Amino acid sequence: MNRKVVAFAASSSSRSINRQLVTYASGLLANAQVEVLDLNDFELPLFSVDREDELGQPPQALAFLQKLNQADGIIISFAEHNGAYSAAYKNLYDWVSRIQPRVYQDKPMVLLSTSPGGRGGKSVMELALSQIPRFGGQIRASLSLPSFMDNFDSASGRVSNPELAAEVEAAVKSLFES
Repeated sequence: MNRKVVAFAASSSSRSINRQLVTYASGLLANAQVEVLDLNDFELPLFSVDREDELGQPPQALAFLQKLNQADGIIISFAEHNGAYSAAYKNLYDWVSRIQPRVYQDKPMVLLSTSPGGRGGKSVMELALSQIPRFGGQIRASLSLPSFMDNFDSASGRVSNPELAAEVEAAVKSLFES
């Protein structure tokens, strides 16, 4: 069965290590049509109720929701900014949750994070694990990849540590397991 998967890094950085990780991880799926989104394609003004009154439902927010609506599964790799979500992800999430409160629509999800440090974005992962289910995400697996530069070979686009590579593969394969 060819399932549709939407994957993205919760970062707007053109050099995002989380984009590298989510691209690698989503590429491990067999029999899946994967679309890796770039949050820069969905850039919006800073959310506020006043802006919402002025703009209504911006086309970028609707387009992002449409991508999620069409997916059978979702993979996100969270960038950690000061222990929390990146501003780009949080702002997009604020806009789309006002349109459709159950943003993730009870779809299976794999949550990843990484950082240059030894915790691998564990603070943002803890935040995501507590919030995503309240917005309709069915978390099948989560993984924080520590010390990105030591455990990922950017030249080949692969996790270089065999044990961590196996953990990423297991997490991704759980996306469609019952």
